[in-house]
Amino acid sequence: MIRNIVSLGVFLVLLTSSCAQDTVVDFDSSKLLRRLEILSSDKFEGRETGKKGNDLARAFIIDEFKSINVIGLNSKYEHPFSFERNGKSIEAKNIVVEIKGTEFPDTYIVISAHHDHLGIRDGKIYNGADDDASGIAALLSFAEYLSKNPPKHSVILAAFDAEEIGLRGAKHFVETFDNSKIVANLNMDMISRSSKNELYVVGTRYNNRLKAIIKSFKNPTASKLLEGHDGTDGKDDWTMASDHGPFHNAGIPFLYFGNEDHAAYHKPEDDFKDITPEFYINSVQIILSIFKSIDNSGL
Repeated sequence: MIRNIVSLGVFLVLLTSSCAQDTVVDFDSSKLLRRLEILSSDKFEGRETGKKGNDLARAFIIDEFKSINVIGLNSKYEHPFSFERNGKSIEAKNIVVEIKGTEFPDTYIVISAHHDHLGIRDGKIYNGADDDASGIAALLSFAEYLSKNPPKHSVILAAFDAEEIGLRGAKHFVETFDNSKIVANLNMDMISRSSKNELYVVGTRYNNRLKAIIKSFKNPTASKLLEGHDGTDGKDDWTMASDHGPFHNAGIPFLYFGNEDHAAYHKPEDDFKDITPEFYINSVQIILSIFKSIDNSGL
């Protein structure tokens, strides 16, 4: 059953690519889908922070980074931290890797997603395919692309923990990294499922240079990229909705990419079988293309 689902997704991608000549896929879309399927499988028991499933998922992600030959930040893949919640101490771990820039090695673009989800509740596994296994699988595609196409700025790829319980992993990173070296954060959370074929980008209202990049962006896909959900359009304001929030609070320019809530949001039905593969691959292509524009801009 798993192989059949992946094969269907790959078929859709190949069909789409043959029908839309403007779409250029810079990464292995079959690997993207395979990794999402694995990360959102029952094996990882919903990836709840501090639980066994989270540990197993983290080991899988690190093994994938190692297979791509990207190195952990300061030679460490895992960056542990702890916090108090409801009178209990919780141990968590971010996964952080670094790819050195060819022209600006001392300044960083941080690309992020969160690897945790809600775990098991009332005997049901919350697999979090869209939220946010989709972002983590995309992060690994970024690693593959950048390992073959070195960026101008140094890039940190961060798989944050404990997003679901207060953006804790992102907060820890921002509190412990030299923020003066970060030129921008690109955060991905819920990018694999949209019945409207719409990807939102949030954050341009806070930075004119990023706004100009998005305004001039030529979308290479058939999926729509929309600005909004930023407190100016009457929609829910996503400025603090995910791990880009701590970067924004620290005065770091950000772009957040995500889709609107669907019926499976924070429910056990958020499964791989219900993602929209064509949209997902287009989303990653869009985000990767925007990253390239930012990296080339000297932001």
